[in-house]
Amino acid sequence: MPVVPATDEAIAQAAGALAEGAIVAFPTETVYGLGADARNGTAVAKIFAAKERPRFNPLIVHVPDFATAETLVAFNDDARTLAAAFWPGPLTLVAPKRKDCGIADLVTAGLDSIAVRVPGHPVAQALLKTAKCPIAAPSANRSGRISPTEAAHVAAELGETPAMILDGGACARGLESTVVSLAGAEPVLLRLGAVPRHEIEAALSRPVARAEDDAPIASPGQLSRHYAPQTPLRLNAADVQPGEVLLAFGPDPLPCDSKAINLSRAGDLGEAAAKLFASLRELDEAGSFGIAVMPIPDEGLGEAINDRLRRAAKAR
Repeated sequence: MPVVPATDEAIAQAAGALAEGAIVAFPTETVYGLGADARNGTAVAKIFAAKERPRFNPLIVHVPDFATAETLVAFNDDARTLAAAFWPGPLTLVAPKRKDCGIADLVTAGLDSIAVRVPGHPVAQALLKTAKCPIAAPSANRSGRISPTEAAHVAAELGETPAMILDGGACARGLESTVVSLAGAEPVLLRLGAVPRHEIEAALSRPVARAEDDAPIASPGQLSRHYAPQTPLRLNAADVQPGEVLLAFGPDPLPCDSKAINLSRAGDLGEAAAKLFASLRELDEAGSFGIAVMPIPDEGLGEAINDRLRRAAKAR
């Protein structure tokens, strides 16, 4: 299916495709998602097949509002605080699922919890309200590859597999949602993302522990190798070696005789986050033997950016 502008008519067609058990790609403020009716196990299985995704890796369920989320999961006071502070927006909350939630077991990978989010993107909101179903949607790319932030990235990754690819322009945030588990006694940060850790902690008025690297997988984004280009990454580079291209940051980029992209000459971490995946994709297509990555401050959104880069650089 060709990429189509996300008009009201196209959104209605996409909702119809979901109702028929098809999968569709659509924009959120974070990255493009590959969605199916979360209640339809056969449709959800098409997501796993299209992405070549491990079945033990659960999916995020997207809903239009907090009230709908509460029909699927049991929220505690911390979850309500975070939802009030960040929804709609790039925050995913993992909470115990209700017995009558109707969500397909494949979505949760057999867990007793569901990862749920209320996206803020107008196209995602329109699709959810038109489809009138919870939409299970990981990023619209092959498993482990660079997440798509433009409709063309989805087409390059998945071709004709989705029934439709709704084009809503470039994603504003460019990093996946932050994921916080409220399934236990205390909140746990499962995935760094578009909401910085310090904002989560400010909303809760206390520090939040981060899941260990070897913790059981309870949400997307916990695999050790993820978000990866085909070209190897060399992190915290102090120079650019012959045959490498450069992913730069800040006003003083390293000297480079080949292709270079600066995530933000102004040193703006928000701008860098929004450009990260598209820049990695472009450098990956440059035909070099390596990508030199300049240091990026490990604070605020930089913590999530560095998390993605470390996972992308993991040995094959």
